[in-house]
Amino acid sequence: MNLPFQIDLKGKTAVVTGAGGVLCSSFARVLAASGAKVALLDINQGAAEKVAEEIRTEGHSAMGVAANVLEQASMSAARDRIFAEFGPCDILINGAGGNSPKGTTTKEYLYKEDLVKQEGIVTFFDLDPKGIEFVFNLNFLGALITTQAFARDMVDRPGAVIVNISSMNAFCPLTKIPAYSGAKAAVSNFTQWLAVHLSKVGIRVNAIAPGFFKTQQNHALLFNADGSLTERSNKIVGMTPMGRFGESEELFGTLLWLVSEKASGFVNGTVIPVDGGFSAYSGV
Repeated sequence: MNLPFQIDLKGKTAVVTGAGGVLCSSFARVLAASGAKVALLDINQGAAEKVAEEIRTEGHSAMGVAANVLEQASMSAARDRIFAEFGPCDILINGAGGNSPKGTTTKEYLYKEDLVKQEGIVTFFDLDPKGIEFVFNLNFLGALITTQAFARDMVDRPGAVIVNISSMNAFCPLTKIPAYSGAKAAVSNFTQWLAVHLSKVGIRVNAIAPGFFKTQQNHALLFNADGSLTERSNKIVGMTPMGRFGESEELFGTLLWLVSEKASGFVNGTVIPVDGGFSAYSGV
């Protein structure tokens, strides 16, 4: 793997949740390539183990672990297995998250005629509270429960660091996805709170807020069946000063910087946008 710069993580144990997905699996790869023993956690163990096997074939240490970030017992069991095989966690990447159609409106704006119930149209007033709850819990509680499971072992360990995955939605909410935007805002706020709370026991806490990257989750949102950009994608690219989507490897430098005590030892409680300027652009 080509790294943006070299960080030595030999002797470190890294735990990555949501590691069966595109972005978090790439995080696991880059941490392993830097020398860390990496535990890839995902509710889909097959997806996590597939990536772990690929990492092992490259000569690095990795294991796939089935884990549900919304269940304390599941995360406790994952912690016990990782502790027994790799030792205590040094680097925690809280990457599990996502959206749900049940937390999404059909249209960007509400018009009076939308107040008359129409088949296939979901307005703000039709949103399922359970769907909102699921999205919020997956993104926020998933980070909280995972941190409870692993951070105790990180206390007073040299270079201990937590990196949460927020979103540029936390800076400026996107239309249609109130649950996801609100949940990621909570992740950013939690990052700052946790950084203060854990500051006396030697654990730094920061977050990365990616902009629009091509992943499995958003492929149908961004691309038509013929591979062309959807209407929403064209708006996204038009609102991104750099005029394109991000590539996974463009997050590696920020990740390695944040997990390196030598490079960012005094960086704590920050949320770093990596979004091609999306969150900085007013549209005019």
